[in-house]
Amino acid sequence: MLAPCLTAMLALAAGGAERVDVEDSPLRCWPADQRQSQKDYEIALNRIPTSPSLRANHEMIAEHPHYSGTPNDLRAAERLAAEFTALGFEVEKQELWVYLAEPLDAALEIVSPVHTKLSLKEDVLAEDPYSGHRDLRFGWNAYSGNGDVTAPVVYANYGTKEDFEKLSELGVEVAGKIVIARYGGNYRGYKAKFAEAAGGAGLIIYTDPADSGFAKGLMYPEGGYATPSYIQRGSIKALDYVGDALTPFEPATKGAKRLDPDKVGLPVIPVQPVGWGAAQEILGRMNGDAVPSGWQGGLPFTYRVSSDEDLMVRLMVKQKRGLKKVYNVLGTLRGTTLRDRKVFVGCHYDAWTFGAADPLAGTMVLYECAKSFAALAERGRRPARSIVFANWAAEEFGIIGSVEWVEANGDDLLNNGVAYLNLDMAAMGPNFGSSAAPVLQKLIAEATREVQPSSSSADGGKTVFDMWVERSEDGMLPGHPRFGHLGGGSDHVGFYCHAAVPSASLGAGGAKGVSYHSNYDNLAWYRKVVGQDYEPAKMVTRVLNVVVARLAHAPLLPIDPVRYGPDVRRHLKSLAQRAGKLEFDIDLSKIEGISTRYEQQAVGVYKRVLEKLNGGELSDEKLACLNKVLIGLERHWYHEAGLPGGRSWFRNLYAATDPDSGYAAWMLPALRWAVERKQTAAAITAGNTYHRVFTNLLNAMDQMEACID
Repeated sequence: MLAPCLTAMLALAAGGAERVDVEDSPLRCWPADQRQSQKDYEIALNRIPTSPSLRANHEMIAEHPHYSGTPNDLRAAERLAAEFTALGFEVEKQELWVYLAEPLDAALEIVSPVHTKLSLKEDVLAEDPYSGHRDLRFGWNAYSGNGDVTAPVVYANYGTKEDFEKLSELGVEVAGKIVIARYGGNYRGYKAKFAEAAGGAGLIIYTDPADSGFAKGLMYPEGGYATPSYIQRGSIKALDYVGDALTPFEPATKGAKRLDPDKVGLPVIPVQPVGWGAAQEILGRMNGDAVPSGWQGGLPFTYRVSSDEDLMVRLMVKQKRGLKKVYNVLGTLRGTTLRDRKVFVGCHYDAWTFGAADPLAGTMVLYECAKSFAALAERGRRPARSIVFANWAAEEFGIIGSVEWVEANGDDLLNNGVAYLNLDMAAMGPNFGSSAAPVLQKLIAEATREVQPSSSSADGGKTVFDMWVERSEDGMLPGHPRFGHLGGGSDHVGFYCHAAVPSASLGAGGAKGVSYHSNYDNLAWYRKVVGQDYEPAKMVTRVLNVVVARLAHAPLLPIDPVRYGPDVRRHLKSLAQRAGKLEFDIDLSKIEGISTRYEQQAVGVYKRVLEKLNGGELSDEKLACLNKVLIGLERHWYHEAGLPGGRSWFRNLYAATDPDSGYAAWMLPALRWAVERKQTAAAITAGNTYHRVFTNLLNAMDQMEACID
C-alpha cells in the first residue's frame, strides 16, 4: 500500500499544470522583420547536403580499423584535421595521454567433458570484403583483468544487479566460478563489476540470438542481424567518474599528475566477449536447475543457472595497459558579433573496428553540417555565435576525449557554452528521435517541422515532426513528440552531467540489423542494411542544420525556460512510483508546488519578452542581458559538491548516469539516490536542494523582467 503522501503525489503528477505555449512562431526569437531572412538562410543551408557528399564523408576514415592508441587512429585524426582546414576553420588538435588497454592474447575452451576450443573472432564472409582485413583483431573487452582460470560455469542472464541478487536468492554459488552473461540490460562494465563483487573467477559476455540474432530477423549477410560468430567488443571500465581513469577532474596532459592504476578500481578478473555460437557450446552442456522466468534466451534448449564440475571451462585473457597518445580534433567557425559564445556539435571518431555505424554514421553528419555552414560563410553569411565542430578521441574506452576537453575548458564552458549537440551513430535508419535537456526540446521539435523525411514522395508531404509524433507521441504533451532522457553512453556526459551545459543527442534509427562493435561494422554492412542512398543521413543533417542555425544566429537565444516545470513533474511522478514499489515514504509535494509556480511565472515573463522582441523594443544591451540569464538557466542545476553516493564528478542535479546500469539516465539523481537507498535524511536534504534550485530559477525570471524594464 502506498503511503498517503505518495498517493497524493501520483494524483498531482498525473494531472500537472496545463502547458501554455507563449508563441506559435518557430522564429519567435527574431524580431518580426528579421524572420524571413533567417528562413531564407535555413533554406540555403539545407540545399547543400547531398547523398554523394555524405557518402564521401562516410568513407573518410572508414576504410581501416582504428581503435584508440593505434597508428590508424592517429592517421584518422590527421585526416579529420585536414578536412577542417580545407573548410577554412580554426583547427585545434588537443593532445592527450590517456590510460588505455591493448589486447595481447586470449583463449576460451571447454576442458571437460570434451575438449573444445571456442572461436574468439568473427568469420570472414565472402560477401563482405572488409571482414578479412589484416588489421582486424579477435574480440576483447578493454581493461579486462589478466588471468588464466579453469572453473565450472554460472549463467547470470544479463548480469544486472538484480540478476546477481536473484542468483543469491536461488542459492547459486558464484564464488570461484566463471560467470556467463548475455549482452543487454546494462553497460557491460557493470556485468564485470557485479561478477567480481560476487566472487566470480572470470566473466564471459555473449550476444544472445533472442536479443540481436536470428530471433530478430535474417542474419548477416543475408540480412543484418548477428551471426553465430558476431562479437561485441567494448570497454568494461566502470568507475564513479567518467573520462581518463587516472586523471579525474583534470585533463590528461602528458605531464598530468596521475592516480595509481592499481588503486582506481579497474577490473581484476579476466573478461572475454564471444558470439552466441561459442556460448552455445557452454550453455548447452550446463546441467543445473532451469533458469527463472525471463532468463531464457533464444538458443534451442533450456537454459540452466549452473553446472557441476563435469563441465569445466578455461578462460585466459592477457592485455597490456598504459599511456597512449590521442587527439581531439576541433574545427571552429568563428561568429561575428557574439564570437565568444559557442555552440558545440560533436561526435567521437574512434571505433572498435571500422566504425561505419558506430560512430561514423554520426561523423559524416557532423562534416556535412560543417560543410553547410562553411559554404554560406564563404558567401559572407557567418553566424553571430561561434560553432565548434568536435571529433572526440577514445570515447569507446570510457568517454575519454570529450571529458578531458571539458575538464580543460571548464571556465570557458561555464561562461560561454550555449549548447552541446551529440551525433553518435546518428544516421542508422529512417526514424528520427532525440534525447535532450528540457530547454532544447522545443527548438529541436520545431526544427523537425522544417524537414522532409526523405527525397521520396512516399511520405505524403509529412514532415519529420509528423512522423516522429506518429511513432512516439508524448502522453503528457499531446501533439508533441516524446524525447528521451540523456544518461550515459556517449560524449554528452562531460558537457551535460559534469559541466551543466544544455545538451541533446540527435539521430535516426530503425535499420533491421546490428553490427555494433563487431568486425562487421563496416561500409559493406552499413550500405546493405541501412542503405545506399544516405537519405537518413541527409535528413538528420538538415534537422541539425536548422537547430544549429537557430542557436548560432538568434538575437534571443532559443532556450525554452518553461519546460523545466512539466518535465520535473514527469520525473517526480516516476520517482513517486519507484518509491511506492520500494515501499519508501517520500514527500515530493513541495517540489511539485514550486515547479508549478515556476512554470506559471516563466510563461508570463517569456511571453512579455517575446512581445517586446516582436515589437522591436529590445536593444542590443537588453538582449545581451536576457541571453546571459538564458545561458545560465542550466547552470542553476550545477552542484559543485556533486551527487551523493561518492559521485562527486557528476555535478548536474537534473540528470546523471544510472550508477547501477551505466547507460540509463537517473533524472533528479540526488532524489533518485535517496529513493533507491531508502535514505529518509538524504531524501529531505535532496528535496531542500531541489527547492533551492527552483527558487534560483524563479529569481532568474525576475532578472529577465529586469532586463526588459
